[in-house]
Amino acid sequence: MSRMVGTVSRGVRAPIIRTGDNLVDIVTDSILDAAKAEGYEVRDRDIVAMTESIVARAQGNYASVDDIAADVRQKFGGETVGVIFPILSRNRFAICLRGIAKGAKKVIVMLSYPSDEVGNHLISLDDLDEAGIDPFKDVLDTETYRKHFGYKKHTFTGVDYVEYYEELIRECGAEAEIIFANDPKAILAYTKNVLNCDIHTRQRTKRILKAAGAEIVYGMDEILNAPVNGSGYNENYGLLGSNKATEDTVKLFPRDCVSMVYDIQKKIYDKTGKKVEVMVYGDGAFKDPVGKIWELADPVVSPAYTDGLEGTPNELKMKYLADNDFADLSGDALKEAIKEKITQKDSDLYGKMASEGTTPRRLTDLIGSLCDLTSGSGDKGTPIIHIQGYFDNYTNE
Repeated sequence: MSRMVGTVSRGVRAPIIRTGDNLVDIVTDSILDAAKAEGYEVRDRDIVAMTESIVARAQGNYASVDDIAADVRQKFGGETVGVIFPILSRNRFAICLRGIAKGAKKVIVMLSYPSDEVGNHLISLDDLDEAGIDPFKDVLDTETYRKHFGYKKHTFTGVDYVEYYEELIRECGAEAEIIFANDPKAILAYTKNVLNCDIHTRQRTKRILKAAGAEIVYGMDEILNAPVNGSGYNENYGLLGSNKATEDTVKLFPRDCVSMVYDIQKKIYDKTGKKVEVMVYGDGAFKDPVGKIWELADPVVSPAYTDGLEGTPNELKMKYLADNDFADLSGDALKEAIKEKITQKDSDLYGKMASEGTTPRRLTDLIGSLCDLTSGSGDKGTPIIHIQGYFDNYTNE
């Protein structure tokens, strides 16, 4: 009988990871133990992935609120700081904001609206239409915002982030002011010292601010991009990709993990004779239809992966072939014709109509999204993912 199963993504349980743990051994053993327990075998071109969280935990890549405050104070002089385009998140940004507030006398937070960069909405587009406000040009203070929109809470968290961020700053001893705008230059009417907190548009924002006369400009990627008092750090991404660890510490995005993925690849090969691909993954990309969030709060989906995961899919669209090239065929004749077409496909289908509709994204971004959805972010206890059949197609038996 022909093979009936394509891609399979399995969440693999692992021990609770602590600082100093050997992830090469733990990941390898967890994969092999899971395969033995469930009665399947590791195969060539399987994908083994682990969440960035356990990598950073094993590295001990943590920093405290006071470490953040010290870096902010050193870079901005301890006076007023304009904090622009942060995401709305208790987990991702609130602890960072505490550190920023402890390192300044006044914090002016400029929130993008109607939503933040990753899709968390303060208000809806319908709310804006009803109020007659143009988000492309109108700058709102808190009083104006409240007048038009009241005290709206996030759909899923039940948090009024305007109130939450304002109170958090004041609790840390700094003066707080919150405004709403989408043009980065708007902050310069309040202060020339700016910390831009956007993730994927950060380089453009820095360029615009500097050209418009900002005096001190740093991004979140430049806070804790080096150790402070022996803290953790990330030389490439700073605080970007960090998560709340405790009420006073954050876990930073992992660093220096390229060698680790190759070591895992080698160890699995030594034990099984199979060459798997290995990656570290963070946030994937998928839009929630109710909350509107896109995820994507990490600076990259995958900070490290083996070279077999480089590139984009090179796939033919089967329904295109069935409806066009082989519209006059059916049954086994159609099946064999499509199989032959796949077997003979070009090594690069870029720009070819037969690939129209296939997902135009990098492999690591696609696979990272699959891993993120498989592992979840709560109490499943499966920080390691084993994917089989991802590179197979209709011809594989």
